[in-house]
Amino acid sequence: QVQLVESGGGLVQAGGSLRLSCAASGMILSINAMGWYRQAPGKQRELVARITSDGRPNYADSVKGRFTISRDNGKNTVYLQMSSLKPEDTAVYYCNADQITATLNRRYFGVWGQGTLVTVSS
Repeated sequence: QVQLVESGGGLVQAGGSLRLSCAASGMILSINAMGWYRQAPGKQRELVARITSDGRPNYADSVKGRFTISRDNGKNTVYLQMSSLKPEDTAVYYCNADQITATLNRRYFGVWGQGTLVTVSS
């Protein structure tokens, strides 16, 4: 079994910064693209940023220039550096992996973390 565990959420004032981390655990051999999604109260979950296995990122228009996604393949970890935070960034942030390949040729698709809450006060 594999799992994703997010950390780093919390309460921050508008204009502040936070860094989220998502670590994958299990007998992992490789992970394809990974991404961060968020879901605000009463809204649908939306893509925030995504990064391919070779490090190519893409971002939602709403966070371009403010958020940076990165990953450490040796640690099976993806990060989201968030700067110039706005109250509208308040949401539960979820980590996702498109495909995780583990030992014994096991493959897991669409793996999600449990989420971490980010609250930005005005």
